[in-house]
Amino acid sequence: MGRIGLFAASLGLAAGVFSAAASAQTTARVGIIPVLGVTPILVVDKEGWAKEAGFDLKFSTFESGPLMIQALASGTLDIYVAGVAPLGVARSKGIDVRVVTSTAVEEMTVAAGPKLSPFFKDGVAPAKALADFRAATGKAARFATQPPGSVPHTTLVHWLTQTIKADKADYEVLPMGIDATQQALLAGAADGAAIREPTDTIVQARNPNIKIVALGGEMFEHQPGTVVAVSGAFLAKNPDGVQKLVNALVKADDLIKTNPKRVAPYVEAALGKGIIDLATIEKALASPASKFTADPRVIVDATAKMQAYQVSIGTLDKDVPLDGLFDPSFYEKATRK
Repeated sequence: MGRIGLFAASLGLAAGVFSAAASAQTTARVGIIPVLGVTPILVVDKEGWAKEAGFDLKFSTFESGPLMIQALASGTLDIYVAGVAPLGVARSKGIDVRVVTSTAVEEMTVAAGPKLSPFFKDGVAPAKALADFRAATGKAARFATQPPGSVPHTTLVHWLTQTIKADKADYEVLPMGIDATQQALLAGAADGAAIREPTDTIVQARNPNIKIVALGGEMFEHQPGTVVAVSGAFLAKNPDGVQKLVNALVKADDLIKTNPKRVAPYVEAALGKGIIDLATIEKALASPASKFTADPRVIVDATAKMQAYQVSIGTLDKDVPLDGLFDPSFYEKATRK
């Protein structure tokens, strides 16, 4: 065989290897919500680590975790990246899903809009601020948040009733989607809101009179936030791939903390929709409300407490054993020296 023939044969062999590698990719359907807590899975995708793990990630964006549970139940979602609270509801309905990593904790904050924020003065208790607002305006402060069963709703209600012990007459909770919450706060349709980064940074940039009046730890101590969970069926078919994915998520957590400038474009491309600039994303990544961690073990106790609270307020029918929900073995193997 001549040189040309050998070259053609080598090209054919290379193409065959590439084709085999491509065909080995497993499509993984990933559900995310548009908050900064989903950054690790975006990093894994954009850095090419998902493909190294054998997965071709296909993303769908949802307005809340509870809405994503419907997709899990129907079998149209393999990987869930959202708040942990709705997963208790999912398991209570017989949906097999396992948390393999955390991504962030204490994400939620309480924002007071331009009309409400002046009442939150230094030395004034939050409950007194809400009472003063009602006395001055003749109406209760309206707080926008996501649907009952979500982390934002749960932590907001906990802050109002358990942390600051506000009078029920002084506030109203308005459940809606993430985008609608941001719009309601900016438009004045809501007086306050339970929001996460990058929304915190965005709304304060657009209106400096919006004030963050409580961070996540004040709303619900050790507040469990966004997690990466996989369906039982997906895990059964791809145990080695899930381990590689968790290895990559641990790497992503480190990259977010050490090189946020590298990460910011990935977030902007997925969540910014051409509206949020890189400087805003970088500021959000450095925000006090952004606390990234991949270790799922740190949120187990807090998740149990949150679940018990959800039962007490009626957004969850009963406590569900968490033993089968969290599977830290993948994280432990990924971090084993």
